[in-house]
Amino acid sequence: MGFHGFSFGSLILILIIAVLLFGTKRLRSMGEDIGAALKGFRKGLQGEENNTVAAKKETEEPTKKTDV
Repeated sequence: MGFHGFSFGSLILILIIAVLLFGTKRLRSMGEDIGAALKGFRKGLQGEENNTVAAKKETEEPTKKTDV
């Protein structure tokens, strides 16, 4: 047994068919596009976590008022 029910031979066959259908340049550009999308998605998730942590800190800390 291989990866989730696929044997090693069938994975190689799928890879060969993909190369024949799309070509190496197209597969490379698709891989780069997917990588960039995942990188942006992770960055967006980290940005949300940072924003929620900052908002939580602001609500927990009392605001300091200065009398002038």
